[in-house]
Amino acid sequence: MRRRALAVGLFLVLPTVAPAQMGPVPPPPMAATPGVLQEIGFDQKLGDTIPLDLAFVDETGREVKLGDYFGRKPVVLSLVYYQCPMLCTISLNGLAGALEVLSFVPGQEFEVLTVSFDPQEGPVLAAAKKKAYMTRYKRPEADQGWHFLTGSKESVDRLTKAVGFRYVWDAETKQFAHPAGILVATPEGKIANYLFGVEYSPKDLRLALVDAAGGKIGNAVDQVLLYCYQYNPNTGRYSTSILNLVRLGGILTILALGGFILTATRRQRKQAKGGAAGRTSD
Repeated sequence: MRRRALAVGLFLVLPTVAPAQMGPVPPPPMAATPGVLQEIGFDQKLGDTIPLDLAFVDETGREVKLGDYFGRKPVVLSLVYYQCPMLCTISLNGLAGALEVLSFVPGQEFEVLTVSFDPQEGPVLAAAKKKAYMTRYKRPEADQGWHFLTGSKESVDRLTKAVGFRYVWDAETKQFAHPAGILVATPEGKIANYLFGVEYSPKDLRLALVDAAGGKIGNAVDQVLLYCYQYNPNTGRYSTSILNLVRLGGILTILALGGFILTATRRQRKQAKGGAAGRTSD
């Protein structure tokens, strides 16, 4: 019985780790991957002020300043590039998923700024990305509260430096190496909270917005960063580091399932012994 249950458990878990085992594992995009990964990340600059004088262009081609979106409401800031082959889209999907659950609506209780850190991108790409997410979000009123911006290298450099977002361009793979995450700022533009990864808890996001609205600065949080650099667009697969994370998740699931089965088996044995002892006494 125990073997059969464990086999069923393995069958349920295998789809989780199967992508990591399909075909040979591709090598990292370049030999200097470990060094590159040391250059990218999120430095938490809680309490620092975002430079609100920075000039950008919104999805309509209109010239704006960051300060246009601050002053009355907290702001969620996500840094991506619109032609990213994988991670940026996943991160934006995670943000959209969290927003769908919130009772708060962009443009009413808070603002959302999605800013491209690729100075080669322009409002055409920003407009296409906004259209896609407005279609998914299905709250027409959010059109005035979720903004997609592009800007010059100078503006991008000042913004990314101010919020601690470190990234590099890899000429070999022709993509950016960058972390995934969002931050929440107060109406005055002070960095209040960071949320890392590609899935954002609606509860955590709501609390961060409430705190930021009141001017409260949060505490530094542990980082488990994902890096877009670890996705190889040529092979359509992740590099070794990401595959190891997927495998680790599968192993942990198997161990948890095995522990559950072992506990249940011991409980059944104790119940069986107890029943046998009762019958003997009778």
